[in-house]
This record gives sequence, structure tokens and C-alpha cells, in this order.
Amino acid sequence: MPVFKYTALDLKGKTTAGIIDADSSLVARQKLRQSDIYPVSIHEVKENTPPKKAVYSAFTQRFSKIKSSEIAMMTRQLATLVNAGFQLVAAMDSLLGQTKSAAFKTVLARIKDSIVEGNSFAAALSQHPNLFSTLYLNMVRAGESSGTLEIVLERLADTTEKQQALKRRIQTALAYPLLMSALGILVLFFLMTVIVPTITGIFEDMNQVLPGPTRFLISISSVFKVWWWVFLIALIVMVFVGRGLKKTIKGRYFWDKTKLVLPGVRTITTKLAVARFARTLGSLLENGVTMLTALDIVKNISNNVLIADVIEKAVKSVGQGQSVAVALNDGQIFPDLFIQMVQVGEQSGELEEMLAKIADVFENEAESTIMSITSLLEPLMILVMGVVVGFIVLSICLPIFEMNQLVR
Repeated sequence: MPVFKYTALDLKGKTTAGIIDADSSLVARQKLRQSDIYPVSIHEVKENTPPKKAVYSAFTQRFSKIKSSEIAMMTRQLATLVNAGFQLVAAMDSLLGQTKSAAFKTVLARIKDSIVEGNSFAAALSQHPNLFSTLYLNMVRAGESSGTLEIVLERLADTTEKQQALKRRIQTALAYPLLMSALGILVLFFLMTVIVPTITGIFEDMNQVLPGPTRFLISISSVFKVWWWVFLIALIVMVFVGRGLKKTIKGRYFWDKTKLVLPGVRTITTKLAVARFARTLGSLLENGVTMLTALDIVKNISNNVLIADVIEKAVKSVGQGQSVAVALNDGQIFPDLFIQMVQVGEQSGELEEMLAKIADVFENEAESTIMSITSLLEPLMILVMGVVVGFIVLSICLPIFEMNQLVR
């Protein structure tokens, strides 16, 4: 069914805009008038041809600001409506009226039209791969095939909301140190390019032999004052080159390996990857996805090439009859606690519940580790700033002290 964008006036004369699906522009106008909305302009949102679907999805996600939190909220609302007895198409209609984002509303309208045309919900979602992950699609597909879509949507909403909450807590913990670092760099840049040259210029006019720290400070200040734009360009180039290298196979492998070697970073990376792996695998198994298929899915969401390789090897081992715990332990990446808890879950027949507990444990540990590191970063940054500013002040004061001694 075609989708139309419209601009209209309501009964109070206020301008409103939105999206509506209808068989034609005439039917769309009739629908709007029945809702006491009087269209001023209306035009069809053209469907993309199949070769352009991937481009459309990428553009939608990157430039239309569809956030993962919106998808999580949509999943929760849809689960509530379906659980309350709404048919899927009626539930999607209700969501269209509640969604404020025009871009997301367009996506939902296309999904609803695909369902009306006879496609499954999972097939309709798969037309937007940049918005809905492989995990999301497979869980929905499993729910549809087993007739438990409302339960699957509830679990998907729970999983997505927990991941969003963890992400927000981590971002909150890192916000203050990052802000202080940025402000500290700006202050030091201002001191070195404006304040220091102004003060040290007085000493140079006196034709006096300056102390070593002062000469060093003047040299550094001169370099920053003249060549600051070179440093800025170099920094920008490094960022773009780094991003480009991360997109290559060797570059991504080197970056992921570095994260698993650096002290502190290794701990956080491993715990977050384990928590994501456990929660996703548990959710898939709970919804009837087979172990081999579930493992094949979760290897793509580990966000680390080395961990994905370990999981891929584990898939082959499990397919040959080996237990999950033993297969994952062969990679020497997953923590001992994780392996032990998985073994207990396999032996007790409650692997799904154990994986959920593992995810909670490692998410809490990762958050605690990040909080500990950030609590150490704050005094460390203050110490570094104090040392640098102290050196600047000392370098400026030394010539003054020497001149006072000469006067006496």
C-alpha cells in the first residue's frame, strides 16, 4: 500500500504534518478529513527499487536519527498491544499514530504494508537490516513459527532495554572524565599559544640568559603558536586513517587484539562481550532457536574479531558433539567463571536461566570496573594538569627570581 506524506490544518487552524498509508491520494485525503484534519499538500513517498534497499536502509539509520532507544520503545509498545489481543496490523496502526519521528513512522508504515501484502513480520523487518539486527529478526521469526510472538517481543524488549540501560550508565560514567580532558587540553593550548608567549616575550627583550626550564617552555610555546594548525590537521588525519584501517580485515584484527591485550581495557572488553554473548544466546535458546543456529548468530554481535573466531570454532566443536563450555574454553578468551557457570547450566538442564544470570553478573562487573577506572582518572587528570601548570608557572617565575637577586 502506498505511503503519503502530508501537510494539513486541524480544527484549530494549526499546521500539522505526518504520514498516512492509503490506496491513493484521494483515499488519503478522505481518511484525513474523517479525522478532522484538512490536507494542504499531500504526496506519495516513492518505494525504493530492490537494488536501492540497502542504500535506503543505510541512509535511514545514519541521517534520519532513528535511535536504538526508539526501536526498544516500539518493541515494548508492540509487545503490550499484541499481548492485549491486538492483531499485528492493528497494533502497527496504533504505533503509527503514536510515533513522533517522521523517519521511523515511514519505516513502520512500510513494515505494516509488507505485512498486509502477505509477508511475515520477520520478512517485513528484514527489509531494514540496518535498523533491526540479526538477533531481532531471528527471535521474531522463532516467535512467529512457534505462535508465541507476544512472549518473544516481551523478551526482546527486556533485552534491548537492559542493553540500553547499561550503555547509558557507561556513557554517564565516562562523560565527566572526557569533558575534563577536553577542557584541560583547551586550557593548556590557550596557555601555550597566548599567555606564555606574551609573558616570555618580556624576558627575551632583556638580553638575559634564561634558565633551562624557561628556554624549554619558550621553545614548546613557539612550536605550538606557529604550527598549531599542523597538529590539528595531523590529529584529524589520524582519526580518519584509524577509522579507515578499522574497516579493513587486518586493521580490525589488530584493533580488536589490542583491546584484548591492554591492561584494564582487556577486562572491560571481555566482560562486556561475555555479557552480550550470554544474554543474546540465552534469549535465542529460550525462544526455540537451536544451539548451533544461536551460536552462529551471536558470533556476529560480539564486536570483536578474535572472540567471533573463538565462537565460530566452538560452533564446529558443538556440531561434533562437544559441550558448549568445553568448546568455548578451548579459545582461552572466556573467563573461568563463565565456563564454570555454563557447565553447571548444561549439567542441570537450565542453561537458558544460567546464561541470564551470567549476563547480569558480568554486566555488573563491567560497570563496577568502569566506575573504578573513572574514579581513578579524575585525580590522575588533576595531578597531570597540576604538574603541567606548575611547570609553566615555575618556568615563568625563575627569571623573575634571578632578576630580584641581581637587583639586590
